[in-house]
Amino acid sequence: MAYFDAASTEPLHPAAKAAFLSTLDEGWADPARGYHDGRRARMLLDAARETVASVLGTRSDEVSFTTSGTQAVQLGMLGVLAGRRRVGSHLVLSAAEHSSVLHTADTHAARSEQHGTVAEITRTGVDRTGRLDVSAFASALRSDTALACVQSANHEVGTVQPIAEVVTACQAAGVPLLVDAAQSVGRQSVPDGWSVLTASAHKWGGPAGVGLLVVRKGTRYVSPLPYDERETRRVPGFENVPAIVAAAVALGAASTESADEDHRLSALVDRIRRQVRATVPDVEVVGDPANRLPHIVTFSCLYVDGEALLTELDKAGFAVSSGSSCTSSTLTPSHVLEAMGVLSQGNIRVSLPRGVPAAEVERFLALLPGLVAKLRAVVAHTPAPVAAEPGIVVDALGRRCPIPVIELAKRILDVEPGTLVTVLSDDEASALDIPAWCEMTGNEFVSTKPRAQGTAYTVRRRT
Repeated sequence: MAYFDAASTEPLHPAAKAAFLSTLDEGWADPARGYHDGRRARMLLDAARETVASVLGTRSDEVSFTTSGTQAVQLGMLGVLAGRRRVGSHLVLSAAEHSSVLHTADTHAARSEQHGTVAEITRTGVDRTGRLDVSAFASALRSDTALACVQSANHEVGTVQPIAEVVTACQAAGVPLLVDAAQSVGRQSVPDGWSVLTASAHKWGGPAGVGLLVVRKGTRYVSPLPYDERETRRVPGFENVPAIVAAAVALGAASTESADEDHRLSALVDRIRRQVRATVPDVEVVGDPANRLPHIVTFSCLYVDGEALLTELDKAGFAVSSGSSCTSSTLTPSHVLEAMGVLSQGNIRVSLPRGVPAAEVERFLALLPGLVAKLRAVVAHTPAPVAAEPGIVVDALGRRCPIPVIELAKRILDVEPGTLVTVLSDDEASALDIPAWCEMTGNEFVSTKPRAQGTAYTVRRRT
């Protein structure tokens, strides 16, 4: 199996595995105790903290270890919001943040409401490459803004965010900035000036179950959890010293090896971007082509169900992921692709792990066009005679993506240029995919009108 899902989790680095097994014997004791084995565990924990701080360019006493990147985000956001509650409760973030940030924002709003206050959440937009609109973000900052949150790079499409510009805006407004650096740490440095940084060890080749919460000195922070003396009173519970040591070793190794390997991975991703466009008709490669992470590429194929394509690739020996609007777990579009305004159907994310053979990438590129064609053949059609009426209606009610767009593509070929085609759909993914389809194919998206049942999406054929 060729593993192409490193953005979900990077395979465990060999040095991390060796460090973990070694520390199981040496670092099993309670690092808070003063006897020999406890002191040895404390030394290992402190050394791991020093390694992380050195890579990130921070003080070691600013670094806390959590049980995951998600927990780090939750504690970081809620802790700063609690520490600055006298300033206000306004929160600013981008619409393309990781779901952990969005869900924590919702929790902040719900808790505020329970206490009789209203916490306003401002979600600013991104462009079609996934890049943050810095001007809109800066304009959203106010005197009562308690916290701003921006990811260093997007987890679905790989676009690197303009953190340095965001830092400037936040410093000018006197607002602390939390950077979710889960996809960047171990691969790219994060510009300085942030107040809180979060990350996750399994993204850089460490073990799962270790996250980073880095809170800069001078940042007002109050733990949202009951008091616990561990991890500078920010993260409760017994530290998993073997896993933390392995995470630090993996981070040190990844940071040392990253320059050459990331250059190689970036070249492979460039090849995927070019070849997918050249060999697969009706495909949209999304994300910034240049200002991006070295290992991630995402594309969407018209007239293909994303889950079906993922399954075919799995059968062919490729492990990839999908941000498609239709999977077995959800019938809603990817919020990232929705924020970008790009196609969500038939979506595949390829994220290359360190050490991936170039031959596996070539095998993927050779097989992909045939797999897409195979799935499209299932919905092949014979054009009907040109409709005489000035407009036609496609009833796709009760049918899920990508069927509404497939039916639209069939019928629009049967009408003269200038004719209106209206699609009736109750799948919310259509609100994203039909306009994106028009953008890709050169047709005109005319209107969206709610109906008693579903929504009417009207398109004018141009070519």
